[in-house]
Amino acid sequence: MKIIGLTGSIGMGKSTAAALLRKMGIPVHEADKAVHKLLGPRGRAVAAVAQLFPDCRKGNQIDRRTLGQLVYANRAALKRLESVLHPLVQQDTARWLKRQHTRRTPVVVLDIPLLFEAGREPGCDVVWVVSAAPTIQKARVLARPGMTEARFKAIVRRQLPDAEKRRRANVVIPTGDGVALTKVHLQSALKRGITAGVWQRYWKKLL
Repeated sequence: MKIIGLTGSIGMGKSTAAALLRKMGIPVHEADKAVHKLLGPRGRAVAAVAQLFPDCRKGNQIDRRTLGQLVYANRAALKRLESVLHPLVQQDTARWLKRQHTRRTPVVVLDIPLLFEAGREPGCDVVWVVSAAPTIQKARVLARPGMTEARFKAIVRRQLPDAEKRRRANVVIPTGDGVALTKVHLQSALKRGITAGVWQRYWKKLL
């Protein structure tokens, strides 16, 4: 089973790329979705996170908006939160990969926003980084509800620079020219990176 690590800075088009890959029939594990589940109703991380940040607890779940306001501007608080969440996300990923291996899935994608920052690249066979021009990135992020320029800058500061991510990548997927061309780049990367037999399995979905 070939494991593709998909990552990229905020606003670079990672979610769009992941959705396109899923439409192609390739299973995608989303780290963000795993975090939402961990912090959601009766989630496995609720008790531990509430112990660190009591004001964030709302019944049997964590108020992620309040939590975000506390940690984005506080690096020490963010590190404490990550010390709880990262191991649980990795456990969730391991269980998912085991299921895919049992199903003999030939290619899977791990969608991990902080793949490099969390040191997750050794668990991937290859790493794909989505990237776009800084002006496009900023416009995309500031268009999100409730986003401010100050918060955008704070998020970017805690992420590895895009140039460094591209340097470390096995494949760079440009996303600045629209969804159609992003799909073409993904198709090309898949065709180069998987065997002929696996390509034959997916090719109809890629057209």
